[in-house]
Amino acid sequence: MTDLILVLGDQLSPNLSSLQASPKAHVVMAELYDEATYVAHHQQKLTLVFSAMRHFAQSLREQGREVTYFAYGEHPDLKSFTDVVAHVLASGDYARVFVTEPGEHRLTCQFADWSTQFDLAVHLLPDTRFIASHEEFKTWASGKKQLRMEFFYREMRRKTGLLMDDKDPLGGQWNYDAENRKKLPKGHVLPARPSATPDAITAEVMALVKHHFGTGEDAHFGTLEGFGWPVTSAEAQAHFDDFLDHCLPHFGDYQDAMKSGETFMYHALIATSLNLGLLDPLEVCRAAEARLTNQQAPLNAVEGFIRQILGWREYIRGIYWLKMPDYEQENFFDHDRALPDFFYSGDTDMACLREAVEASKTHAYAHHIQRLMITGNFALLAGIAPEAVNRWYMEVYADAYQWVQLPNTHGMALFADGGLVASKPYVSSGAYINRMSDYCKDCRYQVKQPNGDDACPFNYLYWDFMMRHADTLSSNPRMGMVYRNLDKMDEAKKAGAKASAAKFLEALK
Repeated sequence: MTDLILVLGDQLSPNLSSLQASPKAHVVMAELYDEATYVAHHQQKLTLVFSAMRHFAQSLREQGREVTYFAYGEHPDLKSFTDVVAHVLASGDYARVFVTEPGEHRLTCQFADWSTQFDLAVHLLPDTRFIASHEEFKTWASGKKQLRMEFFYREMRRKTGLLMDDKDPLGGQWNYDAENRKKLPKGHVLPARPSATPDAITAEVMALVKHHFGTGEDAHFGTLEGFGWPVTSAEAQAHFDDFLDHCLPHFGDYQDAMKSGETFMYHALIATSLNLGLLDPLEVCRAAEARLTNQQAPLNAVEGFIRQILGWREYIRGIYWLKMPDYEQENFFDHDRALPDFFYSGDTDMACLREAVEASKTHAYAHHIQRLMITGNFALLAGIAPEAVNRWYMEVYADAYQWVQLPNTHGMALFADGGLVASKPYVSSGAYINRMSDYCKDCRYQVKQPNGDDACPFNYLYWDFMMRHADTLSSNPRMGMVYRNLDKMDEAKKAGAKASAAKFLEALK
């Protein structure tokens, strides 16, 4: 008898807890219909995951592991992981099954009764690739009236020793976010970014994805042209090294900036690799810290980068597992508007939204300010149903897995959880977008016009949102200035905002 290990598509790490638990066990991996279609994932995400899985299976075999691999479509009757495990167990004599806990609640539910269903021991092991365990986060959150990432982040700094001077934060501050909000200077030249050239395995997967998901009425969002995401640990490390060399020094200054035609800016582009398991988060943070130690990058850049991984990424995962499954049903504002068609087509006169959608379509990527202050900002101001927005974010981004997508979108972008993740709704008028980008200069709408047919829709949607939700938001201490300004606004301007918003939203389809 031997053991069986099921390795999921986002568990592509040699130090995975299940692989470590039984070094000589038989490994099974599968590209499944259910996983490819529970939302209509971007074609590049499907290509990325399937290709990375195949490369990982190949590396396991080279290490002497026995691997059974089910490619998409080879066994159409195997649609779920339950089907796969049952099929493999029926063909051999197995003593135990090991699985590292999945990253999504729906799969935890699927695996819950396997011991009974298969009548043998099924061990669901913790995912040790994260810095904070579920229990550690739960203990930290226990008894707190409010949960805030900043304070959790400080605990993670103390735990890991990252950017610490004994018991104090390096440089005397925990957070340098206030220094990281510069607009890209005119004429500034951004560095070229690497792109992985598809090898034979990736090319085969691209053909498969195009055949099954790229044509017809049910074709998934996006294009495969220009696919260049890392699909192995070596490629991921090479891309990260390039970021450290050419982008990290300026990352802090310009991490919130946006520019037409420049999707990547100075961002690391490693979320896909971290979330698949091709890179280790703590090793990534230590590598960035080393650039500070060697005076190759400034503190505001290194701290801002480490905060996104050590702080925000770990915090968001903690929130997800602390609050699921009820979390995804919350709808604080009772928003129910349908998602506009242009979120898929990009066919809108709003230049900033068009840029964000086109980037998502072409690269399966948009950076965090595009997601928060363009698409998320619009969805919240327009009152779009959180369920529809969450589905869209899951569909269009290559780095989207529910554990990281849901709290970011539901909590941070949509405030659908009523303030669990964010201390206030992250909404803005067109002025913020104009300050942080060059989108407005070529837009059909006028960013400085408050209302009317030619005004930037963000302007009147912002004030209409504030008026509609004054009863619930005016008491928020971080919204005080907004409502003081609203109180001073003349009635004609208020009426103009309401009328323009009503006209725009009535036509929104």
